[in-house]
Amino acid sequence: PVTLFTGQWADLPLEDLATRVAGWGYAGLELACSGDHFDVVAALADPAYVGAQRALLERHGLGCWALGAHLVGQALCDPIDARHQGILPPEICGDGEPEGIKQRAGERLADTARAAAAFGVTQVNGFTGSPVWHLLYSFPPNDFDAIGRGYDEVAERMGPVLDVFESEGVRFGLEVHPTEIAYDFVTTRRTL
Repeated sequence: PVTLFTGQWADLPLEDLATRVAGWGYAGLELACSGDHFDVVAALADPAYVGAQRALLERHGLGCWALGAHLVGQALCDPIDARHQGILPPEICGDGEPEGIKQRAGERLADTARAAAAFGVTQVNGFTGSPVWHLLYSFPPNDFDAIGRGYDEVAERMGPVLDVFESEGVRFGLEVHPTEIAYDFVTTRRTL
């Protein structure tokens, strides 16, 4: 099925977006975990929520085979700064302390696996952020041990999250993208 990721339209209510997308001929939507498209907290707190979201899609003849957790995932391994406040829910930002944000982002990403399973999808796509993206260009020369430590940090932070994904029977699809730990073929292989 050909689907459309909803993240670019998180400012539109899902009902409005579903109406448009059905008219454009898509088979379904990859629901972003932002806006009112898919609320991870609501999905875990209220079983009726996932049924209501599924029914909304079905009214428009649309399916959903994946969720998108790009924004919260970005905060998992990024150097946290003021820009993250613009993309993260207030409960993830908390008091703004970077390590706390990263911890809460990891917990929310793990909860996204649980919510995906409750919703009946087995795929969550997203980002992890990167502690070393700013070192992409090696001039002035980089400390390549620092880059190695950045990959180690991603593995340490993402490992427990992936354990939850595995226990829920949900796959995590890391989007290869600028600003991520995996942004080209070489860095994707290194990340894996």
